[in-house]
This record gives sequence, C-alpha cells and structure tokens, in this order.
Amino acid sequence: MSTNTLTVAVVGLGSMGMGMARNMLDKGHRVIGVDMNPAACDALIAAGGTIADTPKAAAAKADALVIVVVSAPQVEAVLFGEGGAIGALPKGAVVVQCATVPAGFIKSLGERLAQAGHPLLDAPMSGGAARAKDGQLTIMSSGTADAYARAEPILEAVAGKVYRLGDAPGIGSLVKTVNQLLAGVHIAATAEAIALGTKAGADPRALYDVITNSAGNSWMFANRAPHMIEGDFTPLSAVDIFVKDLGLVLDTGREVKQALPLAATAHQLFLMASAAGWGRLDDAAVVKLYEQTGGFSVAERAKKPS
Repeated sequence: MSTNTLTVAVVGLGSMGMGMARNMLDKGHRVIGVDMNPAACDALIAAGGTIADTPKAAAAKADALVIVVVSAPQVEAVLFGEGGAIGALPKGAVVVQCATVPAGFIKSLGERLAQAGHPLLDAPMSGGAARAKDGQLTIMSSGTADAYARAEPILEAVAGKVYRLGDAPGIGSLVKTVNQLLAGVHIAATAEAIALGTKAGADPRALYDVITNSAGNSWMFANRAPHMIEGDFTPLSAVDIFVKDLGLVLDTGREVKQALPLAATAHQLFLMASAAGWGRLDDAAVVKLYEQTGGFSVAERAKKPS
C-alpha cells in the first residue's frame, strides 16, 4: 500500500466524483474540487476539501488532476479551454481521466499531455454512485508505468478493482465502451421486461424478486428495476448519458465495421426518451416509453394490493 499523501485536483463533483473525492479525503489526501453546482462545492467543503473556481486554479499546486466529467469536449475544456488546467499543472503531475470518451481521443490526448510533461492514466470507471461512495469502483485502466506509479495512491482510495489493460492510454476507454454497450442494452431490456410483466398482470415487486433470483437477472436489472417500480427517476445516471455513450458505441462499431443491432435499438429508445423531455431524468426513465405507449404506470400498479 502506498503511503504517499497527495494534493489532488478533482474536476467534476457529481455522483461519482463526489464519492471519489470523499474517499481521497478519508485517506489523508488534500482535495481541491471544481464544479458548477454550488451544493456540490458546499458538500466537499463540509467533508474537509477546498474549492477552486477553475481547473487552472485547482491544478496550480496539485500532484494529480482527476477528471470526472461527461464527454470528450468537456475533458478538452478542463485541460485546454479558458481557465484550463494544463497551463498551471506542475510538470510531472499525473492526469487521471475517468470520463467515458472515444479511445481515439484518449490516444491523442496521451500524446499531447506527454509533450506537456504529464503522464495520462486512461481510467474510466464502473460501479455507480454507491460504489463510488464506498471506494469500491471498478477501474478499466491503461497507461505507462510512470502514470500508474503516480496515480497509485488515488486508485487505492477510490477503487475495489483496478484492471491494468495496457501500457498506453486507449484500451481502458475501449473496454469501457464495451461495458456501456452492455449497460445500455440491459437497462432497455429491463424496461421492456418490467413493462411486459406488469401490463400482463404480474405484480412488479414479485416479478423483481423472482428475476433477481433467476437466470434472467443482470446487475442493471437488479439496480434499475426498483427505480421503475417506485417511479423514482431522480438522476443518478441520466437518459442523456446513454444517448451519448451508446452513440460512442455505435461510432466505434462504424470505425471497425462491426454491426451492432442491439446497441442501435437501445440507442433509439434512449433518444426517444430524451426527445420526450426525459433526458435529465435517471436512465431508468426509458421505461416511461413503454408506459406511455401501453397506457399504464408500473409504479401505480405496484401500489395496488395483490
């Protein structure tokens, strides 16, 4: 176990970034956060961290920069935009990039950062807000030995499992793309299954209990079906995230000429949900498409006595 104490700039204090930041604080690291949400900033301060107005300000004295945003354009802005971190980040400080982005973007970014004197750890993650809070994320990583050495105290603080997939940035993001194909398809399939069973007369709560103890279960079914049954679409991971991520999956398929019909269908469902005005709701809100076309509510039927 590493005993190094670092100063870490964390850009993005959403459901994942906040859990990571708090676990770094618990391990004795100094955390400087950046986020546009004042409530998130207040929460980090309450946990013992500090706040900066821009990535540049946060990075000025940092040993590491951890980026927990949504997309490649946001990563680009964090690093090279107005108020971006690269102009201030000390030479040799590692950049740990956790957003789900194209593998090609990460390969190029690694080259650009190397020229600026910064190792890049390609480190997309999985596990959701609950595992981020518990410091038990799964990290799908790739990078140089130097990047791993510099990021090791951070990985120890936030991850339960770190997969070292290659010695250069890119393969970590590719594996995360495959994960998102499965995650998006499983959420869409969960919505379809819950909708079918409920409309045909099954108690959705009993259906959930049976399926989670049967061969048809998946992590996403077990995690997202309760959101659908409760009708609680408070965003933990939004519909629009899967519009973006499944779009990335399909882009990757086009690049390598691999047909992806299941991913394409799931992508269309998330696009429809977003177009209906549900883009910022939890991704489980894709079930609302089935409710709308079927003329029923899973949550309302779950409330009725069996």
